[in-house]
Amino acid sequence: MTKIDKKKIEEFIRVDHAGERGAVKIYEGQLLALNTFIKDESLKKTIEEMKIHEKEHCEFFENEIKKRKIPPTKLLPLWDLLGVGLGFGSTLLGKKAAMLCTASVEEVIDEHYLNQIKQLGSNEKNLKKKITKFRQDELNHKDIAYEKGATKKGAYSILDLMIKTGSKIAINISEKI
Repeated sequence: MTKIDKKKIEEFIRVDHAGERGAVKIYEGQLLALNTFIKDESLKKTIEEMKIHEKEHCEFFENEIKKRKIPPTKLLPLWDLLGVGLGFGSTLLGKKAAMLCTASVEEVIDEHYLNQIKQLGSNEKNLKKKITKFRQDELNHKDIAYEKGATKKGAYSILDLMIKTGSKIAINISEKI
């Protein structure tokens, strides 16, 4: 694998930081709904466990941003708001929608991380190793979401499309600004 340029690495780290922070915010929104309107202790426990991984991922990229002096995306405040809103709203729609939210986001991230892993060379072994580990965590979250009731049947297919489209748009924007 050839060495990829510094600008591309900065894009990877900026977008991954935004994405992992977004995942934390989605789970915060889901937990807000679960702590106020929806009482489902089992779902709450599942989301709290997945949030732990997302916080670990976010902290890694937070450190990389600081260490490498990479400016985070300028849209972090907007992504934070949209993440909390998505988590809160999907949970108000019920357990299937909350779990579909996780599954849909993780399916986009799986493809996103796999693309980065294929591009990263020997000059970024640690970054490649971390992204590979984080991708596995995300795939586990997706599996858990389907085990806990995520579905794409009926109207849920529209929610899946909306979440995936929004995630892809956020990725494309966050890489650049």
